[in-house]
Amino acid sequence: MKKNVLCKGISMMMIASSLFLFVNCEGEDVLPDTDPVVELLASGEMKGALKENYTLDAGTSYRLTGPFIVDGGATLTIPAGTQIIANASQGQETETYIAVMMGSKLHVNGTATAPVVMTSPNAQPQDWGGLTICGQASTTAGVNATAEVGNFKYGGSKDDDNSGSIRYLVIKGSGAKINTESEYNGLTLYAVGSGTSINNVAVINGADDGIEFFGGTVSVKNLYLENNEDDAIDWTEGWNGTVTNAYVKHTIAGFSTVVEADGTNNNPKIVNLTAVNTHASAPSGTALQFKKQSGATMTNVYLEGYGKLVDMPNDGPLENVLIDGAVATLTGPYQKGKLDISSWGWFQ
Repeated sequence: MKKNVLCKGISMMMIASSLFLFVNCEGEDVLPDTDPVVELLASGEMKGALKENYTLDAGTSYRLTGPFIVDGGATLTIPAGTQIIANASQGQETETYIAVMMGSKLHVNGTATAPVVMTSPNAQPQDWGGLTICGQASTTAGVNATAEVGNFKYGGSKDDDNSGSIRYLVIKGSGAKINTESEYNGLTLYAVGSGTSINNVAVINGADDGIEFFGGTVSVKNLYLENNEDDAIDWTEGWNGTVTNAYVKHTIAGFSTVVEADGTNNNPKIVNLTAVNTHASAPSGTALQFKKQSGATMTNVYLEGYGKLVDMPNDGPLENVLIDGAVATLTGPYQKGKLDISSWGWFQ
């Protein structure tokens, strides 16, 4: 902020009136500087590092034109009905994404009738980078690990860490290239803690994963994941939260998995998972893949249209995978407790 010098002639009454307008010694108005990132937000554009608390305007459409990073302990609040339209990368590497740093918070306050939408103009896969949150919970990558996205730092020892709350959020067209080797996910959770609340999230038409957990203890409820070209649900680095009510839909060929687990087994839980592949090539693709020593406890699993139900590519112990109260088998069948999502119209 610029320092404003008050003239000797200004009365004490004016000083006490808490006016926002100051007068310099030449009689000209002098206004405090405004953070350029806040100025952009006021004009409807999101780009840069936000380091003060800010609430977007409800029901407004914002343009995401580059990396937008919530940092320095700041909190970004996104009201119901807000849309964020990201520049499309046209298949090129991009840094168009939204990220929340350790110690900062995001509150997405969508509703069933007015969700928050983050998308690109045509909602095509690989258009933009999606949403990333970095927390301070534990991860097998250690303290202050380096994220693939932005080289951001994440990870600590606060398993109850609170990075804010997300409810009724729709993400479309994510999965743009980070570099020649990798892509962004729709929602990436780096060491996010259990104090964070996430429910009613849809990730649609992503070129990479729908949601990926890198360690952490956060739980998620009510996930809708449609046509994400890599893994619908992915975790690694010892994530041990719970996903409750996840519906995965595939109508395209060439996807990777419904679930991919990797690394240390901290026994996360999946409660009520329904996945349906309706592509003309079905049955095809892999449903549940557990790499290395990974595993999970899964309840009410319904799989339809997949060529391989359980895959252990590194010959890990099947005993680490419990499905509906029993050790998993490679062939199932798993068709128990199909989710009814007829009331989930908020993501349409």
